[in-house]
Amino acid sequence: MDDQEMQLKVKRVTDKFTESMYVLANEPSIALYRLQEHVRRSLPELVQHKTDMQSWEEQSQGAIYTVEYACSAVKSMNNSSLYFKNIDGLLKQTITMKEQINSSQGRRKRAVDPVIMRDGIEKQNSGI
Repeated sequence: MDDQEMQLKVKRVTDKFTESMYVLANEPSIALYRLQEHVRRSLPELVQHKTDMQSWEEQSQGAIYTVEYACSAVKSMNNSSLYFKNIDGLLKQTITMKEQINSSQGRRKRAVDPVIMRDGIEKQNSGI
């Protein structure tokens, strides 16, 4: 019986010791310490992620602004097709007028050239 009694006492002591260790391991101050350690280890990485995300946000905002500006430029170009058609018509008129001027100057030159040639020949003949 002595042996059984001893075993019972040892079992009680080990149970109490286990319970005490469990309470100590899960004590709120220990939990707060573990939480603080976790924050200390993971916070620099989280800060780096935050700065990276802010940088990416700035870059994407710039790209969005560029795309919106390009879209508005294209839309305004669509609206200006009337002006381009007007410019095209004026250019065609100008080309036609230039061709008319060139052809009238060409006729005048041909009409003037024989007179100049005849006068030049008469001057040469009289000088000989």
